[in-house]
Amino acid sequence: MTICRDNNVVLRAKGLGRAFKQDSWVLRDISLELRRGEFAAVLGLSGSGKTTLFNILAGLDQPDLGSVEVNETIGYMMQKDLLLPWKRIIDNITLPLIIRGVARREAERRALLHLPTFGLEGLERSWPAQLSGGERQRAALLRTYLHAGTIMLLDEPFAGLDAITRENMQQWLKNICNELKLTVLLITHDIEEAINLADTIYVLSSDRPAGLHPPLKMADYLVSISNKYSDENHIAGSKSQSTYRPAPGLKQQIRELLYTSLLT
Repeated sequence: MTICRDNNVVLRAKGLGRAFKQDSWVLRDISLELRRGEFAAVLGLSGSGKTTLFNILAGLDQPDLGSVEVNETIGYMMQKDLLLPWKRIIDNITLPLIIRGVARREAERRALLHLPTFGLEGLERSWPAQLSGGERQRAALLRTYLHAGTIMLLDEPFAGLDAITRENMQQWLKNICNELKLTVLLITHDIEEAINLADTIYVLSSDRPAGLHPPLKMADYLVSISNKYSDENHIAGSKSQSTYRPAPGLKQQIRELLYTSLLT
């Protein structure tokens, strides 16, 4: 990895390629960038190379081609929460700080400050087995946040949750990203999750080796819905408000991209 010279870009990948066997490429010519304050998603089918790409971006694996540039420490949260069952939640959360050399009391002080924001207040002395799936994921996300700050790579963090909990966690993540001004790159195979959360969506092709289609900027795919106030409010001089929703057909467009080959 090298240092990214653009302060507004926290992570940039250029022409990444990865082969685990000779002439058997998994990824090819992958280029993307994550800008400060952005929520981006990499969407792909199972087995398309999403986790391989994230391991490269996180520095856990090396590409055979291309390069990765970063601006600061990036946290990587995998699909499983990886909480240690023999440690209480406060000890799990503070573990990266302790490993870094932060004194235990100071590490706990930092963690306790964020427990209410992450919906974990009062659970610091609990064991992981005593927490719900959503609570465990919030603990894992707080651990990642304390380790790396505001830049995070999230590898399908809600895939193991039931549908209702997953939907609630998606809304919670959206809120906390706004509150803490997080910069996030999420990988997912869930089209609705990508649409609901992301500012930018990168779609991996289904062919092998997989490539990226041109990014979809959600701002270009929103349609306005005018919500008018009551007659009384109009008489008082109130103006109509506009809200936005994804354009009809966006899900189908993304679905088609997932199955569109980039091989020539």
